[in-house]
Parts: sequence; structure tokens; C-alpha cells
Amino acid sequence: MMTSDLHFTTKPLTISGLSENTGIHYQLSPSELVEQTILRGQGVINDTGALCIQTGEFTGRCPKDKFIVRDAITEDTIDWNNFNIPIEEKYFHQLKKKLLDYLGSKDEVWVRDAYACADPAHRLNVRVINENPWSNLFVSNMFLRPDETELENFEAEWHIIQAPGFKANPAEDGTRQHNFAIISFTHKTILIGGTGYTGEIKKGIFSVLNFLLPHEKQVLSMHCSANMGSDGDVAVFFGLSGTGKTTLSADPERKLIGDDEHGWTDDAVFNFEGGCYAKTIDLSEEKEPEIFRAIRPGALVENIAFHPESHRIDFSSKAITENTRVSYPLHYISNALEPSIGGLPKNIFFLTCDAYGVLPPISKLTPGQAMYQFISGYTAKVAGTEAGVTEPKSTFSTCFGAPFMPLHPGKYAQMLGEKMRKHEVNVWMINTGWSGGPYGIGNRMKLGYTRAMITAALRGELDDVNYEPHPVFGMLMPDSCPGVPSEILNPRSTWADKVAYDSKSKELATAFIKNFEKYASGVNDEILQAAPKI
Repeated sequence: MMTSDLHFTTKPLTISGLSENTGIHYQLSPSELVEQTILRGQGVINDTGALCIQTGEFTGRCPKDKFIVRDAITEDTIDWNNFNIPIEEKYFHQLKKKLLDYLGSKDEVWVRDAYACADPAHRLNVRVINENPWSNLFVSNMFLRPDETELENFEAEWHIIQAPGFKANPAEDGTRQHNFAIISFTHKTILIGGTGYTGEIKKGIFSVLNFLLPHEKQVLSMHCSANMGSDGDVAVFFGLSGTGKTTLSADPERKLIGDDEHGWTDDAVFNFEGGCYAKTIDLSEEKEPEIFRAIRPGALVENIAFHPESHRIDFSSKAITENTRVSYPLHYISNALEPSIGGLPKNIFFLTCDAYGVLPPISKLTPGQAMYQFISGYTAKVAGTEAGVTEPKSTFSTCFGAPFMPLHPGKYAQMLGEKMRKHEVNVWMINTGWSGGPYGIGNRMKLGYTRAMITAALRGELDDVNYEPHPVFGMLMPDSCPGVPSEILNPRSTWADKVAYDSKSKELATAFIKNFEKYASGVNDEILQAAPKI
């Protein structure tokens, strides 16, 4: 038996409900967690030294199984909808007891104290209890890591209790099926059961912060990546999974603040996390060197397949899922900014993966258009990111992160609009999707071109070029951009059949207008005037 297998803590931990006979592995190092995962037959090491595991039945998030306890705090504040699904408090208490009884029946559990929010003024201490060592490694990678001094007096404000092996009984537990993720703001606890997909852990605390920061502290929380140039200029990238948020923010010429979750205060942008959770499908060293090189000892790779008779990852394989992932600490990126706090943004990029091939590869937005597009949150949902999605599908996700936004989208949009105006931020829309035709006919925009467009915007090289408005959507399209063929800047010119483009453009515009109907009564005329014109 390995020594780390006997590494139980003697530190008194406030985890009421766990059996006294359950051994607690507390705050183990990544190498110890890897060792314990291998010892239990739950993972293997690839040829670069990373731990590779399978998350089991679920390889993506399950938005329909995420609940928020409806109580005095949430009754009139949460925007109850298809993503913010209410559950009675009695079911929370019932499931918490069942979860702890389940974990208490085990010989061992893994516990980690960590925190979210790099800005000390908004730090949130979290204690996470995991059934498996590799889930605890994910927590170590993704949350911010307190040092030994900070751990001595650590007081957890929130708890996450996660047990993939526990299954709810929907008939008596108030859930839709056997898996669930439940947030209680009153009891400051997240319960996760029946799913091993680690993304539920990070998105759980993200949802919590998306309530607490705007509602209680007037800090804008954002589903975005962010980086900083050598002169301190900050760029923010909004976009759903698969639009390029992680990839495009990993710029060797700029410091990475973070790849997914941030807050925007009166004088700074700060990362919520201590790590990155990157997609690995079709990953290559040539296209994404920083992410590729981060797959090394301490990284956790999920749901990948190997090349035959080897431990070399086949990044092209979708045998298990297209949503293959790797988590790693932020410092695995060579140009990561630590602590991960930057100044005020000068440029904001809305990333969309337009499956129709209608939107320009880069365009500049007026404030009204920026608010309209932010509230719309258009992209294509990429296969595998969520359970039940098997092919790209156009979707609208308000604030580019609807599943994680507990408040009404108008709250986030209003805060963003105020900050854009106050700080005179440039807002750009970037289409990382299709050109020359829709999905199945056209081609995906080359990553090199997208990077060149973003670089040109950041350097001010698009300040003095000529622009023309898109005839339907109105955003301003540059007629030239360094490093990019001019003929691809106007999407209509890339289609062989111009009539087909016009038809598809009107089709997408109609979808935008129909989607926005539910927000129209709560926005001003400037935003309404930014709607597409058919």
C-alpha cells in the first residue's frame, strides 16, 4: 500500500453529517491525488504525464437538472426560467442528508479548501467534498489555492458536496432524474450527485457568483476570457463554449488573466478561477501551443481516446464525446498574469460561431448594437458540450451565458452598458464560425485570420480604415485588415450564390427579432433600434 493511501487528516473539519469512521484526505497535493486515482484504477497516465479519466455516464453539463432552492432569498430575485429551475427547500435538506450518509458510508473522501475571486475584496472561501480523488484534483486545478498560512485560519463560507456514485430517486427527491446539481443560497451549499462531469463543480460556483456579485456588491460578473497587453490594456472576450474564448485569449504577446469567468469592478477585471478548463477536440501544438503544452503532470484530461496500443492522446477522436476537456492551473500557461487581476478593458469582443455563415468575421458595434447583441447572445451550440446535443444548432443565450445567470438578463446588460459608456470601450463582434456558406457547405473561419483581426483591433490598426454597414444587421464591416484577405471581410462576397446569402441573412435576422421579443419591453429605444432590418 502506497504511503499516500494512508494520508488522512487529523485537522478538525466542520463537515457535519459525515461518519466519524470516514477517512478524510485533506488538501492533498496534485501528485498524491494522481497517485491515488491510479491506485484505485480510476485513471491512466498519458505519454506526457497527465492524468486521463472518464467522467462516466455524463460527459457534459445537464442544464435541465440544475436547480436553485426557492426560498426567502431567491423567491423575488431569481429569474426563474428553463435554466433557473426552482426546487423546494425540503428536497435540498433531504438530498443533503442522503449525500452525506452516502459519503459517510465510504472508507474515505477527499476534502479541499480553496477560494474563488482573485480580487481580495471579493474572495469567496469554499470547502469541497469529493467522492473521488480525481474530482478533487479538478478542484485543485480550477479554484484559487490558499497557501499554508491562509489555511491555518480558513473558514469556509460555501460548501460543495459532490458524489458521482450517489443517485437520487426522482419520485421522492424532487429531481427530474437521478443526477442533479442544487444551489441553496440560504445554506450556502451546492449539492452535486449522479454525475462525474467536473464542469458541474465550476459552473455551480460560477452561478453563485453571478448572483452574489451583481446583486450584493454591484460587481459585473461575466462569462468571458480576458488578457492584458504590455501597456496594461485589457481585452475581454465573451462567448459560449466552442466559440474560441479559451483559444483566442491564450495570446503569446499578452498576459492571460483568465479563460472563462471574471468580475468587473470600478477599476479592475479579475479572474474568478485559478485554472483553465479547455476543450481538446482537434487540439494541436501548432494551433494552440499553450493549451497543448499544458497537458503535463498535474493536468486532468477527460473523456479522451488513445491512439492504438499507446498512451498518446488521439485529439481527433469523438469516440466518447466531442466535449473532451483538460483542466490545469493557470500558471501552466507561460504568460499567465498572477495574481490574475487586470485594469479596465479597452476592447470587448463578442465571439459567435455563426453556423449560417451570415455574420461578418469582424465588425464594430455601436453601444446600442453592443447591448442588443449582448442580450441576444447568438452562437451555435456545439455538439457534445451539453447532454443531448449531437450536431451544431443555432441558439440564443443571453449575456453569452444564460445557463449560469440567476438574475434577469437586463441586470447584467444594464451594468455592462454603463461600464462601456463610462470607459469608452470599443466593442467588436467576431464570427469564428462559417464563411462562404452555412455549416455543411461553407468552411470554418481560419483561426489565423481570426487572430489577425483581433490583433489589428487591439493595436488600433482598424481605427482609420473604411467601414460599411451590414445591410441587414447594421454592424460596421472594415474593408481591410492587416494579415486578412479583404474579400472575406464582407460575408456576402464569400458566397457563390448571393441570392442564397440574402435569403439566409433574412432568415437569421427573423430569428434574432423573434428571440428579442421577450426582452423588448425592458430596454430603451437605442437598443430596439439596433435590431436587424428586414
